[in-house]
Amino acid sequence: MRVAVYPGSFDPITNGHLDIIERASKIFDKVVVGVLNNKNKKPQFTAAERVSLIRAVTGHLENVEAASFDGLLVDFAGRHGANVIIKGLRTVNDFEYEFQMALLNKTLSDDCETMFMMTNSKYSYISSSMVKELAGYNGNLEGIVPSEIIQYIKEKCGQ
Repeated sequence: MRVAVYPGSFDPITNGHLDIIERASKIFDKVVVGVLNNKNKKPQFTAAERVSLIRAVTGHLENVEAASFDGLLVDFAGRHGANVIIKGLRTVNDFEYEFQMALLNKTLSDDCETMFMMTNSKYSYISSSMVKELAGYNGNLEGIVPSEIIQYIKEKCGQ
């Protein structure tokens, strides 16, 4: 079975993230979306909320699951039987950082490969930070995040 992990903060999930998940689900038998509890960040949404939002928008994908994790990504991947880490790229700057992380992960686990997927160009400008800022000003999130979670995001970010 080919299992991949797609890690991130997903604070919140965007259409760009969902595009990567849907495309990866066609390549791998199972995709585990890993929601990182990063001690260095203060997320708007709790890990449980982020996992719940991901599950809400990926319910149509039978081979996708979501789980939160602390610690090293390679350890999380190993616990899920994954030997591929998927990283979505929007810009050259994303590549520079993710390339360094891929080399570090390879050093930590020789069995783990990183696969880079370019975002669809129509989502290349979207970031979770932008979504939170836009929602905080009651901006239009149509086409930026999945429609079924727009109201929840607006309520959470408008507080």
